[in-house]
Amino acid sequence: MKPTAGSFWLRSPGQGEIREEILSGPAEGEVLVRALYSGVSRGTESLVFRGSVPGNQYAAMRAPFQEGDFPAPVKYGYLSVGRVEEGPDELVGRNVFCLYPHQSRYVVPASAVTVVPESVPAARAVLAGTVETAVNALWDAAPLVGDRIAVVGGGMVGCSVAALLARYPGVRVQLVDADPARADIARALGVDFALPADALGECDLVVHASANEQGLVRSLELLANEGTVIELSWYGDRRVALPLGEAFHSRRLTIRSSQVGTVSPAGRPGRTYADRLALALELLADDRFDALVTGECAFEELPEVMPKLTNGELPGLCYRVRYTVE
Repeated sequence: MKPTAGSFWLRSPGQGEIREEILSGPAEGEVLVRALYSGVSRGTESLVFRGSVPGNQYAAMRAPFQEGDFPAPVKYGYLSVGRVEEGPDELVGRNVFCLYPHQSRYVVPASAVTVVPESVPAARAVLAGTVETAVNALWDAAPLVGDRIAVVGGGMVGCSVAALLARYPGVRVQLVDADPARADIARALGVDFALPADALGECDLVVHASANEQGLVRSLELLANEGTVIELSWYGDRRVALPLGEAFHSRRLTIRSSQVGTVSPAGRPGRTYADRLALALELLADDRFDALVTGECAFEELPEVMPKLTNGELPGLCYRVRYTVE
C-alpha cells in the first residue's frame, strides 16, 4: 500500500483546507520524510493566503516544492522539519530540514534535505529558513566592529538579525518596533529595545524588516551621514513613498536591497545555498532563538488558524505547526 499524507492547500484567497494525497514510494536517491514540525512564514504566507502576490512576481515567488499556481489553488510553504523514514542509510532516522509546504509526509530528492545537528531540537529547527535570511542579510550588510546599528521591525527576520548582531564585538544594537511587547523578546535575545520615537540615531547601519512604509522612513532618519539601510521587507503589490528629497542626497544616504533568493556575493567565494542553510542550522544551537516561537497548533487546526494569523488576530512571531507522530 502506498503511503498517504495530509497537505494544506489554499483553496481560494482567504480559505484553506487539508487534502489527502497518495505518495509514491521513494526511488533511488530519494527520501520519505515524516513531518514533525513546520513553521508559518507569517509575512510571505500572509501575502499568499490573501491572494496578494503580484502577477509579475508569480514565478519569483514559487516555493521549491509548490504545487498549483497563484493566486489559488496552491500548496505553499517552505519551513518543514521531519524525520527520514526511508532512503539512504546515512539519512534514515535523522531529523532533517526541507523547503517543503505544510504536509505530514513527503518524498523529495535526498539532496533537498539538510540534516539538523544533534545540538538543535527539531522544534527550533523550523526557524532555519528565517535565520538563513538573516545570515544572507548580514553578509550583504557587512557590519564592522564598533558599528552603531538599528534593526527596525521586530518580526521573525528582524529579531533573527538582531540575535546574530548581538554576537558581534563592540557593536551597539537596538531592536526598534512599534509594539512594546517586542521588548521582552529583545531582552531574551540580549539586545536593547526602543519604540520608533525613542530609537537611537547616528546609526552607521540600519536593517529594515518591518514591511511598513513608516518603518523605512524612520530607518532613513536614524542614519548618520553616509549611513546605509539594508532593506529586507517585501511589499507585495504595495507602493512605497519615501522622502528622497530633503537631506537624502546631501547626507549621502544609501538604501540597498537584500533577498534570500540569491546567495550574497559578499559571502565567501564559493558559498552555496546548501552551505548557507547548514550554517543557519548550526547557529540555531543557541537556545535564545526559542523566544521567536510564540505560538503552536496541530496540523489539523491550520485551516482555522491561518486566517487568524493573516488578519493579526493571532499576534506574535513564528507560529509552529505540530504533526502527529504515529
